[in-house]
Order: sequence, then C-alpha cells, then structure tokens
Amino acid sequence: MKLKYICFILATAALLSCFQPARARKYDSVEGLVLAGYQGWFNAVGDGAQLGWKHYQKDGEFRPGMCSIDLWPEVSEYGKTYATAFSFPDGSAAEVFSSHDRSTTMLHFSWMRQYGIDGVFMQRFIASLRTGKGKANYNDILLNALDASDEYGRAICVMYDLSGISSEETQMLLDDWKELTEKYRITSRANYLHQNGKPLVAVWGAGFDDGRRYGLDDVERIVDFLKEEGCAVLLGVPAHWRTLSMDAVSDPKLLEIIDKADIVHPWFVGRFNYDSCDRFLGLMEQDMEWCREHGKIYMPVVFPGFSWYNLKDGVAAPLNSIPRLGGKFFWKQVCNVLSVGAETMYIAMFDEMDEGTAIFKCANKVPVGESPFLSYEGYETDRYLWLAGMAGKALRGEIEATVRMPERPSAPVKEPVDYVNPNMGGISHLLVPTYPTVHLPNGMMRVYPQRENFAADLVNGLPFIVTSHRGKRTYPGRRLR
Repeated sequence: MKLKYICFILATAALLSCFQPARARKYDSVEGLVLAGYQGWFNAVGDGAQLGWKHYQKDGEFRPGMCSIDLWPEVSEYGKTYATAFSFPDGSAAEVFSSHDRSTTMLHFSWMRQYGIDGVFMQRFIASLRTGKGKANYNDILLNALDASDEYGRAICVMYDLSGISSEETQMLLDDWKELTEKYRITSRANYLHQNGKPLVAVWGAGFDDGRRYGLDDVERIVDFLKEEGCAVLLGVPAHWRTLSMDAVSDPKLLEIIDKADIVHPWFVGRFNYDSCDRFLGLMEQDMEWCREHGKIYMPVVFPGFSWYNLKDGVAAPLNSIPRLGGKFFWKQVCNVLSVGAETMYIAMFDEMDEGTAIFKCANKVPVGESPFLSYEGYETDRYLWLAGMAGKALRGEIEATVRMPERPSAPVKEPVDYVNPNMGGISHLLVPTYPTVHLPNGMMRVYPQRENFAADLVNGLPFIVTSHRGKRTYPGRRLR
C-alpha cells in the first residue's frame, strides 16, 4: 500500500510539472540592448592550446618588428599573464593574456557587468574550425564564455564569421551548429540570446564585394538551414547592402536573402571618421525605413577608432588611421544611430587589438622598439568600457543622448588629513556605547576590533604588539573583557 501511495505522489508531481509555466528568459530580444563583438582569439605560448601566439604573431613570430596588434592590453587585473619578447621603456618585460584561460573570460564578463554592457556576440570563425586544435580552442573559449554569462548575467550569442572559407567549407557551419546545440545544448543556457521566441544565430559576411570564395547561394543555404532548425537569424552585411553598391555585390539576390533574416547588421567599421560619419545619417535613415517596411530589426555598428598598421606591415593605412579623439568619435556615432531610431546597437569590438577597435582595458604605457603601438591617449584604461555603458543608458532613455560626450564623475581626491580619525585625542567617542573601541593601559594606540555586533563584550586577542610610552617593554595582544 505504501508503495502504491508513493508511486501515486510521484506520478502526480510529474503531471503537475508539465503544466508549470516555462521560465522566462532574461534576453528575449536584442531590442534595448548594447552588445559587443567578442573575438576571443588570442593565444599565448604555454596556455595549453598549443597554438603559439595566435593573433599576436606575424608569420609565426611575436617579437619587436613582428606582430599583428596595434593596441597593448592592460594586464594588471588578469589572473594569468605571459611574458613576451617586448619590453617597456624601463626594461621590464611586457606581458599579454590568453583568451584560452578561463580566468581571462571571467574577468572580461565581470567588466561587462561592472560597466553595463549587456552582452556579446561570440565570434566563431569557420576557418578556425578546420583543425582539431583550432576547434578545441574555440570550444573551450565558448564554453568558458557561457559559464561567464551565467555567472555575470550577460547575454550571449554565437556569431559565425564566413571570412576566409570556400564554398565547400560552408558545410562545416551546419555541422558545427548541430554539435553546439545537440552535444553542448548552448541555446538552453539561461542567458542565450533569443529573438521572436527563437534562439538567435548571427552569420557575418553576406554580400561583400571583396573577392570571397563563397557566394550568395552558400549564404542562402546557411540561412535556410538555420531557419529550418528553428532559429532566428542576424545577417552581417556590407554598409551599402540596400543599394547594392560600393562595398556590396550588385546582385539583387542579396536583398532576397536579407528578407529571410530577422535582423540586419550593416558593417561600418573603417568606413568613416569623426568628420565624415554624418554623411552616413541619410543612409541609416533609409536603411531603417526599409527594415520597418520588411519587418526587420536594424542593428547598426559603432566603433571607437581604427588602426591595423602592424597587421598590414604599415602599408594599408597609417598608424591610428581613424583616431579615437578621447571617445568623441565613438559618442558621435552613438548619437547618430539613436537619432535615426535604432533600438539596439553593436559595438565593434570588445577585444579587437589587431584592428585597433577594442573597448576593453588597453595600456597607456606601451612597449618600445621596432613595432609601434597606440595608447588610450593618456585617458583612463576603462574609458571605452564606461562609454559603452553610457551608450546603453542613452539607448534606454536613462540619459539624454547629446552631441556633448557625457562627463565622467571623478573620484574625490583625499588629502592625508582625511584618513585621520577626528575623535583622536578626545573622549566623546567613549560616551557612545556602540562605538567598538578598546584602550590599552598605558598605551598610545586605540584598537577597533572585528565583532559580530557592537554589543559583544569579548575581544579575542589583538593583531599587533603595542609599545608602552613609559618604558621599553612591550606587551602582546591578549584576551580582554
């Protein structure tokens, strides 16, 4: 009888659980969110990935005169760093981080929460999945990021980048998405980004007129596959996608494919500077109108500056080709995209040092030698993290988006006298029974012990020795009542 009763209870509980409402997702839409691209592609010798100095190196070497980054990371907060062949003006070794280290990812996501960045698109380059080592490295970084998104409550979404692949290799994306969803169940994670009730997948690189080895038929196949898998799709396209001109292919099929997507994401990085960015206002307004007519969300890009001098051997563009101007360039773009009615925005990028678009903490004290590096112009190393958070507040209407860049509250400057107890030398504090003070006999020092509460009458020892002012002897801390 008892066994039947237990079975009845368990069956009832199972039945009732079927009628429990599904837990609401925290990130059910990109609207109202400021999201950054997250490369997560830096490796270091000794990080366990066996990929050398990936994305730091040039032609297999990472030394003065041979590197691919234009910014140097500020690494004082990292749990693990790696010494390099570079050195600072004082001769000390310059160190870098590895994206493969779990502690790196956790630190980056903690910054996102600290400064109010809503989340990231995890870049997943298909070309890097060709080898076992490359795929294992990317999987480790993605899984660390998923855990970090849970820990710090940040939105996360996979963004496939098609750069560098051939038409035949597009099948790798289809197979990879199957593995990520079936083996790792990434879309079931609490903070995986959704849109229109479906898990969102971003595909970057559709319709660029730059001689790619895949075509629009391949992109359409990918979009159709993801739609059949029950996903919403963000499509990364050229700046002039709507007019099929300039950086976009002239094939009208591009617009047909974009119409299958849910979010349109035009790429503006490197297209303008502070003086010329207003010329894109009319373009964005017409883009927005097209997206409204076709029921799409428009996600424009803002970026802090641009430089790829070391990556391109100093040939493609000069160092600091698009200056940051202390954040003025970034903020002007924020105001522009909000003025056309954008309801979300994409920041390029969180950690991109190769093209000089990073917003995370980069150094003002940079290595010296054959490779030149940019600094943050002497401004705070977290300046662009803070500005990204301000962009989110402006997007949500918490602050007004004006042409004038927000002024950051400065920390109060303390003088030495500010650290002095104003009660020193008086007895007024002795008249307050809840002030936890201990006076030592014949001593010149007052001690403020840790207690469970101010009413406690027991102090279990003192953490230091106090010298008597009337003699040379000392007496150690002891139990007092």
